[in-house]
Amino acid sequence: MSGTAGGVGEPVAFDAEHAARYDERFAALAPITQALHLLIRSLLADLPARARILCVGAGTGAEMMALAPLFPSWHFTAVDPSAPMLAVCRRKAEDAGFASRCTFHEGYLDSLSTPADFDAATCVLVSQFLLERNARVGLFRQIASRLRPGGWLINADLSADLDAERGVALIEQWIGLMRASGLGDAELQRLRTAYRRDVAVVAPAQIESMLAEAGFRHTIPIHQALLIHAWASRTLVSP
Repeated sequence: MSGTAGGVGEPVAFDAEHAARYDERFAALAPITQALHLLIRSLLADLPARARILCVGAGTGAEMMALAPLFPSWHFTAVDPSAPMLAVCRRKAEDAGFASRCTFHEGYLDSLSTPADFDAATCVLVSQFLLERNARVGLFRQIASRLRPGGWLINADLSADLDAERGVALIEQWIGLMRASGLGDAELQRLRTAYRRDVAVVAPAQIESMLAEAGFRHTIPIHQALLIHAWASRTLVSP
């Protein structure tokens, strides 16, 4: 999941305290992320043996940990503005024995100086922190520009139409899940406020529209667990 937190334009980096407790804090949601990772592995299984994978907002490396052991020749580039989160990511890769197949980039995607030849990218719970639509489209466009023709993007974000009855009901179910995961009343109230102010929780159709505007084609929804929605998209294949 992402190593970034809310803002307009570029998200701000998570600090050392947040990085240290990130995995533990969200451990109760592991079944949700495990299901998403299963789908990601299936979707990307036919990539070349030496595929290059871009992990945008890599955080503590959840997607890398899900993919690297099963695809022993893939190379991963982890991009995150948070040095503490990236340090956790690096340590986990070292402990799992695949750090030699990784590049760790502290910063934002626009400062990554590598060829635009990635076979696939992941962007999980990242774009929601960009409050302005143009900034969000810009992030998706940057990812598209770094992929090979026909390259995959797997993105996931919190998504709901908060102005519709169905969306409000979804929020309440999500809050209930967070309560069952151990969050207290004060934290739950902060979440309610954040989803209206600090996180761009928008309808799934809006996210699909942003992906199309950024140059992705054939976007399909692949997963939903209450507020978490995920999509698979591909860049345009040159004629």
